[in-house]
Amino acid sequence: MKLRAEIDAKQVRIVALDLPTSWNLAAPADEFTSRMFSAVNNMMLDVLAAVARKDYEDRRRRQSEGAARAKAAGLYKGRPANTSRNAAITAMLRDGRTWSQIMSATGCSRTLLAKLTREQRDPSASQSAMS
Repeated sequence: MKLRAEIDAKQVRIVALDLPTSWNLAAPADEFTSRMFSAVNNMMLDVLAAVARKDYEDRRRRQSEGAARAKAAGLYKGRPANTSRNAAITAMLRDGRTWSQIMSATGCSRTLLAKLTREQRDPSASQSAMS
């Protein structure tokens, strides 16, 4: 709805080739006709936005269902860990380098760094995270 409010505030008119009711917005018309076509177009935009959102959610749901089925069948294991990078990060942690230094040197995320720090402190944590 934020985008819709911005469109209304700037009085932008959306004209689509495959939406004939939008063509009338481009042509000058009387006040009543202009408001009528504006209302119809706003309704169409709302419907199209709802359909697009539903389609997006359906695709995401199907993707996660497929991944869950593949995991259950033992076919999907996710992205493998970058063991050489993780070993370098662990060595830097042992050497006492700061997180900022490690992140800039390796390009790793703060989340990965926290995970490797936890695993270094408690090696059993990496085994429980894998299960």
